[in-house]
Amino acid sequence: MGTSVQVTPLSGAYGEGPLCYLLAVDGFRFLLDCGWTDLCDPSQLQPLAKVASTIDAVLLSHPDIMHLGALPYAMKHLGLSAPVYATEPVFRLGLLTMYDHFLSRWQISDFDLFTLDDVDAAFQNVVRLKYSQNYLLNDKGEGIVIAPHVAGHLLGGTVWKITKDGEDVVYAVDFNHRKERHLNGTVLGSFVRPAVLITDAYNALNNQGYKRQQDQDFIDSLVKVLAGGGSVLLPVDTAGRVLELLLILDKYWDQRRLVYPIYFLTNVSTSTVDYVKSFLEWMGDQISKSFEYNRDNAFLLKKITLIINKEELEKLGDAPKVVLASMASLEVGFSHDIFVDMANEARNLVLFTEKGQFGTLARMLQVDPPPKAVKVTMSKRIPLVGDELKAYEEEQERIKKEEALKASLVKEEELKASHGSNAKASDPMVIDSSSSRKSSNAGSHFGGNIDILIDGFVPPSTSVAPMFPFFENTAEWDDFGEVINPDDYMMKQEEMDNTLMLGPGDGLDGKIDEGSARLLLDSSPSKVISNEMTVQVKCSLVYMDFEGRSDGRSVKSVIAHVAPLKLVLVHGSAEATEHLKMHCAKNSDLHVYAPQIEETIDVTSDLCAYKVQLSEKLMSNIISKKLGEHEIAWVDAEIGKEDEKLILLPPSSIQPPHKSVLVGDLKLADFKQFLADKGLQVEFAGGALRCGENITVRKIGDSSQKGGTGCQQIVIEGPLCEDYYKIRELLYSQFYLL
Repeated sequence: MGTSVQVTPLSGAYGEGPLCYLLAVDGFRFLLDCGWTDLCDPSQLQPLAKVASTIDAVLLSHPDIMHLGALPYAMKHLGLSAPVYATEPVFRLGLLTMYDHFLSRWQISDFDLFTLDDVDAAFQNVVRLKYSQNYLLNDKGEGIVIAPHVAGHLLGGTVWKITKDGEDVVYAVDFNHRKERHLNGTVLGSFVRPAVLITDAYNALNNQGYKRQQDQDFIDSLVKVLAGGGSVLLPVDTAGRVLELLLILDKYWDQRRLVYPIYFLTNVSTSTVDYVKSFLEWMGDQISKSFEYNRDNAFLLKKITLIINKEELEKLGDAPKVVLASMASLEVGFSHDIFVDMANEARNLVLFTEKGQFGTLARMLQVDPPPKAVKVTMSKRIPLVGDELKAYEEEQERIKKEEALKASLVKEEELKASHGSNAKASDPMVIDSSSSRKSSNAGSHFGGNIDILIDGFVPPSTSVAPMFPFFENTAEWDDFGEVINPDDYMMKQEEMDNTLMLGPGDGLDGKIDEGSARLLLDSSPSKVISNEMTVQVKCSLVYMDFEGRSDGRSVKSVIAHVAPLKLVLVHGSAEATEHLKMHCAKNSDLHVYAPQIEETIDVTSDLCAYKVQLSEKLMSNIISKKLGEHEIAWVDAEIGKEDEKLILLPPSSIQPPHKSVLVGDLKLADFKQFLADKGLQVEFAGGALRCGENITVRKIGDSSQKGGTGCQQIVIEGPLCEDYYKIRELLYSQFYLL
């Protein structure tokens, strides 16, 4: 049998829910993404809760809530403790996304599903990898290699390739084949015949128009509203697709010399752009080259103001402006409050650049026709005052007393237990701290102190020392004073990661909303007040697709080009999933699967792979030739068994000589240049290489094999003359002969 592979969707199958899948490769269990929604409903994670403690590794593909939002909660409450693997941008931007998500929730509710400390603890387990870096797992995962590759869509977005015994399992969701302003297209099309491809059907029914025209329509719709005296709200994510929108707006505002203000408003907007400026090597070629040659950083935004609170917006009043605010779902965050402020004005525009999550306010507003009124809950955190503050302090004092009493009772029980066990064993005398204190007080009452004699006794470890602890200073000294170790004063990598949000010269309130920072850093008690209200939706509502995913036609083309042996479809509406499943089954010989949530499918390869060892006797007779970084050789051997392992042994009889094998891949263009350098007259004619007047070199390949892996045939045509033998010898020199 081949490598055993099983796939189980835990969320995001036959629906557009968060992405989370269980992949088992020869018993090693991967969690592919760990997504949640902005609603933060723990019931969505019930399938994950059943298997979280058994996970061996977590692979994250994108830095947004739908791909990693449940990671802190799963590690705190569900028993997930496996190492996490991601690219550097997914790690950094994912951390900022979770910070923004928590702060947006905490400002309007007593959010207790996880804290900022839980977010930090979850991301401390992340192992950061570079694109195309092969990472070899160990222990239980021995023999498995994981490698991240470019996916497009979001900065740091990843197509994961998992390799075991020469078979590839590729996890590619939310990829984009198009090159964008700040990202290259995916490299998924370069993969050839993986054993299993896991991909999504999210856009299977959608087809996109020309990007340049789409950008033009986007800017025109904004300018039209602004010229009419209105304002525009773009609900966006924290650090994902918003980066592309920022570049589009900055460019067109500069080109057209527009003066309308643009604001990027999240709890971590300044940190987001600061980090993105340092991730140029993860972006598209155009941005990298621009910085390399001109030192021009595309994210030195000229026309966009980064803000972390609403005070700047309140100063402008009703003046025309563009605001990009999180969250995209409109459930929480600054976008929720700004929508309520803007919705009553018909001249304003709310422009959605991505489909809203199911059950959220954004999705409700994207239906056709949109609702004329919606009910929303407005919440705010305020400090306690008056009787409420007094009652809170009394309650806290009561809780402290109860905890202190409980702790003292537990300690007394432990001391009594140690008294009883030591008395039965005739151990030396144990001095109780409370009794010694009483004795001391009694002694002072009679005008003297009672010394406690312990000479000849060995106090047990649970007893109280009759003196303050004393630790002798054993430091070494030289002529200049105490000898110090410089390493003791170096900040460790973990500590540096913990100070991720604290830049030079600024603290927490320099990175998040000032009101939130004050409440977070201030221990004074506070409460959340809420009131429900009905908002009349008079503003314009428009949806434009800036999600940065490949459309249906492109997805079908990529799947046909990659040609996996088995295809697993996830994350898409039921209609889109069935459509893509029927298309792939009809137009190719693929084995196509579309499992339901918690349905396990076995996609084990039909190929048989075995591990064999080369015996020392066989190795001593092998003559290898160097081929690049590797060595190759022809081996004639017999299979034997030793200690339950397959082993290759020298053949028991003399083997007949094998036909010569030429190893290499000849490109006629390179061979033409090689012959020209040798002084021969060569030219292309009809797809063949004409050498001199009489000799023709023609390359015949097996076109049915993808990636140039088929058998190639090189034909030399012409009379047997001096040029023929010379060209044949030069041709042989381009290959390795075995």
